[in-house]
Amino acid sequence: MSRLGVRRDDFVEVRSGKDRGRRGKVLSVLPKESSVIVEKVNMVKRHQRPSQKVRQGGIIEKENKIRVSNVMVVCQKCDKPVRIGGKRLENGKNVRICRKCGEVLDLVS
Repeated sequence: MSRLGVRRDDFVEVRSGKDRGRRGKVLSVLPKESSVIVEKVNMVKRHQRPSQKVRQGGIIEKENKIRVSNVMVVCQKCDKPVRIGGKRLENGKNVRICRKCGEVLDLVS
């Protein structure tokens, strides 16, 4: 399995495609397909038959997956899409950092 660099709940910006420039939160990561699902981005319409889960059938809109190469993580400090790097803290924990400003992207607990 490959490391994608993007995690669930990251805030990302779409860099190419029909939704270029749109930002959203990552809902799920699909490492085997090298894809992510981003909130309110790449919306598609699906015809849904009524079932136990979905009582009301009809045409529903939902998010579709996007290749991970088409999104970049947004740094909260820079407010720009950035490349991410890794760093080991004094306590031995590995964290992701912004390559532009050096801000820690992970929540350190």
